[in-house]
Amino acid sequence: MMHTETLKIFCDIVEWNSFVKAGEKNLLSQSAVSQQLAQLELAYKCQLLDRKRKPFRLTTAGELFYNAAKDILETLEKFDNDLDSLRKAATSRINVAAIYSIGMHSLPPYIKTFMAKYPDTNVHVEYLSSREIYELVLRETIDIGLIAVPSKNRYLQIYHFADEPLVLVCSPEHPLAKKSKIAIHQLQLQKFIGFEEGIPTRTLIDTILSLYNVRVQKVMEFDNIETVKRAVEIDAGVSILPQTAIGQEVTNGTLRAIPFSNEKFVRPTGIIVRKGRILSQPAQYFLELLRKRIS
Repeated sequence: MMHTETLKIFCDIVEWNSFVKAGEKNLLSQSAVSQQLAQLELAYKCQLLDRKRKPFRLTTAGELFYNAAKDILETLEKFDNDLDSLRKAATSRINVAAIYSIGMHSLPPYIKTFMAKYPDTNVHVEYLSSREIYELVLRETIDIGLIAVPSKNRYLQIYHFADEPLVLVCSPEHPLAKKSKIAIHQLQLQKFIGFEEGIPTRTLIDTILSLYNVRVQKVMEFDNIETVKRAVEIDAGVSILPQTAIGQEVTNGTLRAIPFSNEKFVRPTGIIVRKGRILSQPAQYFLELLRKRIS
């Protein structure tokens, strides 16, 4: 088996035209350099240097070997440089995917805290559907995913993130807007704006309504929380949403959030990471931040 060190020593002999200088460059004695050359010539059963001449010269076989050795060493050097760049890029960027409500309303304080410790690391956040996040985390395109109502997967490590209180959301002009609390039964046959089928939060809300035998009139369905909020703002119907995602609208007075009196309904959210994935040090720190929960 040929070692790259041997190739380098041979190239140094040729380029310095000296066994002594090649040895000095590689921290070897002149005798050790001569032995390396002898092993090469024995392995390839040919003479690589004509040592009868002063100074010595490459034989025809030696020229072939020198050119091949240079190509190999240059290719390996380029590979090392490219690999180093790849490693640096991996540690200078964290790829995070979150459903829109978590990414917009829950992530910012974590990113702010993270940047104080790792100012040179870019936290790249994509807003995607739960289905897309599961897929990209499994493919290891994404380092960390944040989803609602996490479902078990044997290839994923799932950490608890937060239980988000669910509240009734309506326009300030809606008849229910003046209530300080509301029983879920009072939603019976109300015009309701919800999420499209297949979205985990939709499944959770449908389960809650079914548990209390409440039937609503589903007048609109959307695939994201922002559009749901806009429809509620124009009083097209009421909805049930995570309280964490409507803070700005409540503050601005465009939406009313009313807690339920029956029980505290919550939407569980989770952090997902591919099992066995080795995270960079910054990514591991970011994951620990998420698990600790910033107030």
